[in-house]
Amino acid sequence: MADSTQKGVKPAYTPQTEPIPDDGKPFVPALLVIDMQNDFVYGSLAVPGASNIINRVNQLIDLPFTTKVATRDYHPDNHVSFAKTHQQEPFSRIIIYHPDDRDELKGLEQVLWPVHCVAKTVGADFVPGLTQTKFEKTIFKGTHRKVESYSAFRDAWARDESELPGHLAEHGITDVFCVGLAGDFCVKYTALDAVDYGYRTWVVVDCVKSISQDEVAWDKLKSAGVHFTTSEFVKKRIA
Repeated sequence: MADSTQKGVKPAYTPQTEPIPDDGKPFVPALLVIDMQNDFVYGSLAVPGASNIINRVNQLIDLPFTTKVATRDYHPDNHVSFAKTHQQEPFSRIIIYHPDDRDELKGLEQVLWPVHCVAKTVGADFVPGLTQTKFEKTIFKGTHRKVESYSAFRDAWARDESELPGHLAEHGITDVFCVGLAGDFCVKYTALDAVDYGYRTWVVVDCVKSISQDEVAWDKLKSAGVHFTTSEFVKKRIA
């Protein structure tokens, strides 16, 4: 195994974490378990180290959160995010537009992924070993062929909401805790949207794995107002 201290090799960046305060303010927590699916753990778009967080995520699922919500990527086999759809190489980039944006006024840069999490395939299923029976709701993302949706809250253009905002509002949620895959994409964009929707937002860093170990994603979250914590801090606060 390569030594991360060797010249030219950048060690993985871990953000500074904090305990969840018990300060007398309203505290109604929700757990969002992001994309713990076969293709992201063992399959075509496996995130490094993803299998290592399953047990810790299960420990949080067992805690008495007010609501626990899972998300699943659930794509048609010709989804706009697939390199195969555009006859391009995986991990190349193009500009895409919302299908209603006929004048192409708001283009977004799209990473083209290997085919993954196709609807009604094993790759789209929850990973074996994940506690699935305690989810009150599952949000399916990326179901429209021409629309990208990293966030659990809404599509990439913020045009169409999922069921998640209404579900959290119905439960009077104050704090959202994000775990799962991948930290630099679906977890990141879900956390950023949670802040935009007015929730105190936490990323549980030891229950997240990322495609890249680049600290830029963490820095963007921090600057947006996202808090970082650990599963041990969560267990102490939610018991």
